[in-house]
Amino acid sequence: MKSYNDKSDEQLISLYVDGKNEAFDELLERHKDRVYLYIYHAVKNDELADDIFQDTFVKAIMTIKQGRYVENGHFPAWITRIAHNLIIDYYRQIKAENLQSTDDTDVNILNRKELSDSTVEDNLVTSQIHADVRRLVKSLPDNQREVLEMRYYKNMSFKEIADTTGVSINTALGRMRYAILNMRRMAEEHNIVLTL
Repeated sequence: MKSYNDKSDEQLISLYVDGKNEAFDELLERHKDRVYLYIYHAVKNDELADDIFQDTFVKAIMTIKQGRYVENGHFPAWITRIAHNLIIDYYRQIKAENLQSTDDTDVNILNRKELSDSTVEDNLVTSQIHADVRRLVKSLPDNQREVLEMRYYKNMSFKEIADTTGVSINTALGRMRYAILNMRRMAEEHNIVLTL
């Protein structure tokens, strides 16, 4: 069997496309430990990590065989991105399937706060939180308050805010960040609770 360990990732991919299956074996051997550890670190389960690892390389094989691999020089990042997307897909699927069974008599799935009408107490607390937030916003420096109001009350994008205020997008983002940090700091200093 010919050794391919002196070839670059891109050369191995070209050889694999040309029918040299051993070239992909070398790619797998070269990157398997790093990809597996990345997956395992995310899912913390041996069997699940094995499944996602296999799916990652199957997807890579399919993509390369279909001629859709175009990440010249970035195979490690590309294969890791495939693994990352498969991990996200797995957790989305679990979240979608994580529904309570109506057969479980110990749990009343309709007895949930978000499904009930708010109480007088909830309304009072919400009203107080809104008043506290307005007071904190008024206490912000003008440039931070302006960006925050445009973003949250006028639903403007950061590009629109930057154009309106005559600053760069990064400056607008920075002002928003400082506005939120300042509001958190003032809320802590004054023992203001902003959640129900």
